[in-house]
Amino acid sequence: MPAASPTPAPRGGLLNRLVLGSLDRIERVGNKLPDPLSLFAILIGITIAVSWIAAAAGVAAVHPGTGDTVSAVNLLDGAQIRRIFVEMPQTFAAFPPLGMVLVIMLGIGVAERSGLIAAALRGFVQSVPRSLLSGSVVFAGMMSSLAVDAGYVVLIPLGAVIFHSVGRHPIAGLAAAFAGVSGGFSANLLVTSLDPLLAGFTEPAAQLLDPAYSVLPTANYYLMIALIPVFTVLGAFVTDRILEPRLGNWDPGEAGEDFVEGEGEAGADTGSLSPVERKGLRWAGVSVLLFAAVVVWMVVPQGAPLRAPDSENMEFLVQRIDPFLRSMVALMTIAFFIPGLVYGVITRTIRSDKDVARMSAEAMSSMGVYIVLAFAAAHLVAFFGWSNLGLITAISGAGFLQSIGFTGIPLLVGFVVVSATINLFIGSASAKWAIMAPVFVPMFMLLGYSPELTQAAYRIGDSVTNILTPLLPYFPLVIVFAKKYQKDIGIGTLVASMLPYSVAFGIGGILVLIGWVFLGLPLGPGSPLEYITGG
Repeated sequence: MPAASPTPAPRGGLLNRLVLGSLDRIERVGNKLPDPLSLFAILIGITIAVSWIAAAAGVAAVHPGTGDTVSAVNLLDGAQIRRIFVEMPQTFAAFPPLGMVLVIMLGIGVAERSGLIAAALRGFVQSVPRSLLSGSVVFAGMMSSLAVDAGYVVLIPLGAVIFHSVGRHPIAGLAAAFAGVSGGFSANLLVTSLDPLLAGFTEPAAQLLDPAYSVLPTANYYLMIALIPVFTVLGAFVTDRILEPRLGNWDPGEAGEDFVEGEGEAGADTGSLSPVERKGLRWAGVSVLLFAAVVVWMVVPQGAPLRAPDSENMEFLVQRIDPFLRSMVALMTIAFFIPGLVYGVITRTIRSDKDVARMSAEAMSSMGVYIVLAFAAAHLVAFFGWSNLGLITAISGAGFLQSIGFTGIPLLVGFVVVSATINLFIGSASAKWAIMAPVFVPMFMLLGYSPELTQAAYRIGDSVTNILTPLLPYFPLVIVFAKKYQKDIGIGTLVASMLPYSVAFGIGGILVLIGWVFLGLPLGPGSPLEYITGG
């Protein structure tokens, strides 16, 4: 039986059969698409052709923030052809996820192949009730946005490993982690680097109408906290009641060539930890605490290396620790490498420096498929940007919503939907908001809605479709992780697996937003729901 069509569980209930049947059709259609590498190549060809047609037709849009006319650029023009070939190495090397993935994998390779991750996961799954496992993975994914994008590299493969370790389908664990990391990207219990970034675009957009208006980085803090339990429950429900029954039982024969039972996998032994493993975990834990103490020393004191120099403009903690947030990739690498090394030395899985080098090299060699996909993905994203097609699509979508004349709750819901749709074409939250904020923030203010509320609606729409678009920079990486357990998995299977999460998070987020408006709750410290003209 093909890996893309696992043995389904019994499907009871008309609604359940309709939902699962729809997902099956999406999967079948999606898996008829070419290999991901070929698909990226085809999309690159389509982008080039569309850029030529759009430029010839004079397609353009007026940027709402600058007033400049944005015209489609023909990628077949001589100057653009030169750019494609001259900048090809730079386009690939500058692809944002590439460096992060490869650097973190150096540390993870030692932690995984020394046995640390396997032992730690066995301890984890023995301490967490099975009924809470799915929710725990989704919750951890949402909280990972504190480490910027590190959750894509760390938590998504760990979700698969955790589920495999308790005999559950690893793709379900991968999907649950992906849903939390990407679909719930805006939700968090703490302020993240995204909050001041978006507020930095919202404030000048509001000042187009009210020059004295100020937007705090904590503008949506309370609402983002409220989304955590909602998304956790919805994510667990989708995993346990929809996705896993649909996937059926996992067959190790479906696994890819780089899957080795017992190597970095908790599934090889789900029994009690041995005394030497417990000793290794204890000392690994001590090393983590010592490293954490060093990080605190580098962040907290005034003048510390990873703390921004204090100034009058730094009113919030997230501004003061900006160097620390931007150092998260390097810190995560060391945070895996040191305890992995300590654990390996104590348990004798590492006997010399040659073992450390071998483990890191093996981790890097397993990323070969991703590196090839990243090359194609980097150029697709670059071409989409160079041609201005993404920018024009975003501006046109924003203009459409402005023209349909919705007011009140339908306007908020429509704005969430349009934000989610535009997100399929432009992955960067800040890039989209830079375009949309100057249009929607003043428009909503004139209708009586605060800039903070407009930003909150945008954040909900912006995150829930991350998990559906191949233009997400980390989408190829997720496919590579999935192929470890299901070698023939295609884009259709992944999209069909993630669609229920996207729908559930979208509906849940919209309902929370509507409830917030009806109850008149503050969105964050000092952040109103309503805007009173001249107030």
